[in-house]
Amino acid sequence: MALLEVEHLKKYFNVGAGVNHAVDDITFSIEKGRTMGVVGESGCGKSTLGRTIIRLLDATDGHVRLNGEDITYARGKDLRKLREKVSIVFQDPYSSLNPRSSVESTIREPLQEAHRFSKAEINARTEELMDLVGIEERLRLAYPHEMDGGRRQRVGIARALALNPEFIMCDEPVSALDVSIQAQVLNLLMDLQEQMKLTYMFVTHDLSVVRHISDDICVMYLGQLVETSPSKELFLRPLHPYTKALLSAIPSTDLDHPMQRVQLKGEITSAINPEPGCRFAARCPYACDKCKEPQQLIEVEPRHFVSCCRVKEIND
Repeated sequence: MALLEVEHLKKYFNVGAGVNHAVDDITFSIEKGRTMGVVGESGCGKSTLGRTIIRLLDATDGHVRLNGEDITYARGKDLRKLREKVSIVFQDPYSSLNPRSSVESTIREPLQEAHRFSKAEINARTEELMDLVGIEERLRLAYPHEMDGGRRQRVGIARALALNPEFIMCDEPVSALDVSIQAQVLNLLMDLQEQMKLTYMFVTHDLSVVRHISDDICVMYLGQLVETSPSKELFLRPLHPYTKALLSAIPSTDLDHPMQRVQLKGEITSAINPEPGCRFAARCPYACDKCKEPQQLIEVEPRHFVSCCRVKEIND
């Protein structure tokens, strides 16, 4: 059963040169207890998509449903209730924390704002959360500048978990961390998911990370989805030319079978007042006149959708 359903979601921004189509007609769903990875190069709209879904940004059009309930335009008390069901782990574990708040104060804040817990309950829940994410008791009164990036991100995760959300948007939560610390935080997120039956949307540009944590993957390019697939299937058999180029950039340790890098040429199309048709066409070696027509995600194989009019020709 799908916990989250996104239907034809759009988020446009008015800019000096016109309208930026940051998120343009996105449709997908995430089943309860699974992780949907969203990948793509910087500026493709990944974070904007996630923030629009959890209502940090208002949608221009489309619908988002959580457990079948439309949350797209929730206001007032309904929006306040929604804040307890969805949460976010931010990219930068330093700027996302209040430098004047201690670890204890940061974790307690969502509980206090809920206005339904006693002081004893808040104290007990704070201790529970610190233990759950692996923050030592000695750091209870520490401030963000007194901790390393890994511990700061653990505080951010504890804060996100405070009110027992059903859905968490992870906005590149390990990109600012050292590689060794990345693995610890990723494993923590996976352990918490199994323990608490959480559902994640994991935004990243690191394909190695998304391969490790995701059950399914969406590939974005300039505000649109170009391919969605189960994670293993995507890495075994990428079908869209852009996905192939992305995967070819992953460093390989196999000296006998090195990855053949796909070199993209041409100018990147602007997301401001874009022309109809495939936005990747200007860089695609297989582009033809058909690519000037609007593209749609088509199920080429079971649960494997691709937005490319030439996908069968390219992959036969």
